[in-house]
Amino acid sequence: QVTLVESGGGLVQPGGSLTLSCAASPRIYSSDAVNWYRQAPEKQRELVAGITNGGWKKYADSVKGRFTISRSSTTVTLQMSNLNVEDTAVYYCNLRTARDQNYWGQGTQVTVSS
Repeated sequence: QVTLVESGGGLVQPGGSLTLSCAASPRIYSSDAVNWYRQAPEKQRELVAGITNGGWKKYADSVKGRFTISRSSTTVTLQMSNLNVEDTAVYYCNLRTARDQNYWGQGTQVTVSS
């Protein structure tokens, strides 16, 4: 069983930056894939960024060059810069084990508004 807890969301002006953190308990194994998803109101949840169990990083086209994902043995981080109103959403941390078990955090709200 893995518990994921996101933090770092909030209100930011367009062009601003935020860093989201996802604390994993007990830990993240190198065989785990980790991802950040987001869901805006009345929209489907979408993949924002991820790191595969092979260490490859992937990003949605809409965030390439603005967001950076990283991981340690206990934390998944999403650094977000040059935010715009379209980035407003609830952001969710996801971990998928080598056995295809899926875990989700409770989400953290990011609001980009002037």
